[in-house]
Amino acid sequence: MDKVHTSCGDVVVTEEEMSIKETVSEITFNYQNSDLLCLNKTMHLPNRNEIIGIIKDLRKIIFPGYFEDVRLSYSYAEYYVGNILVEIQERLKQQVLQAVRYVYQENMPEPAVLEKANEICRNWIKKIPYIQEMLLKDVQAGFDGDPAAKSKEEIIFCYPGFFAIYVYRLAHELYVQNVPFIPRIMTEYAHGKTGIDINSGAEIGEYFFIDHGTGVVIGETTVIGNNVKLYQGVTLGALSTRSGQQLREVKRHPTIEDNVTIYSGATILGGETVIGESAVIGGNAFITQSIPANTKVSVKNPELKM
Repeated sequence: MDKVHTSCGDVVVTEEEMSIKETVSEITFNYQNSDLLCLNKTMHLPNRNEIIGIIKDLRKIIFPGYFEDVRLSYSYAEYYVGNILVEIQERLKQQVLQAVRYVYQENMPEPAVLEKANEICRNWIKKIPYIQEMLLKDVQAGFDGDPAAKSKEEIIFCYPGFFAIYVYRLAHELYVQNVPFIPRIMTEYAHGKTGIDINSGAEIGEYFFIDHGTGVVIGETTVIGNNVKLYQGVTLGALSTRSGQQLREVKRHPTIEDNVTIYSGATILGGETVIGESAVIGGNAFITQSIPANTKVSVKNPELKM
């Protein structure tokens, strides 16, 4: 064992302590020599838990009475909604500031960073009534499309597919403003909760419904029209991502036109693939080319041999 001399006498340093000291030195050396671990940068990353808290708190005013204990009356509504919105806007601004600083800290002065964050948050808050209206249409689509639904309230309160759509619609309005990190944090939170992976960049129209939902994947450049219904295990993906970053900004995922139904396990790939209006895609179909409108696609049923 090594000894360290102090005014109080010799202190024994164990091999375990020496090992820890050496490991600490190696780790902090990596901090200083890696852009990804640089503390001057990572200190500006947004707070994931705070963003999840914003998602939860915003549900309280988009769907009053479903996700909080307050018995909200019409006379109290303006005060209640206003108070929460002011708080959410300030909390979001702090997270957007962190994200924007991280990306632009070397090229944008602090006053410009602050103004950009304020503008993003103002625009997002103004979009909330629109998001609420879209979500109410999604609830209607869920109720109309699922005979097992006992009420529209059940869809809001219980359905994982609807929760994933709710988070997507919040995240998308930040994505279109080029906010770093936060849209992905939002949709990955929903992904972890529901097993439904909707990239915030996807463009999704009115009356959208995901039934059952687990295993659904919707890629970044997917375009989905109105009155589209997906079942569990559907993938709307890219043909190949081997080119990696070279495909950024390129449409890689399919277009699904209005009134399409896609059954469980179907895979539809490619940026040039278009599923025409009112088409029905059967379960487990694998599609890499466009399908005309009003077409039914099915996988051949297995044959029984006695």
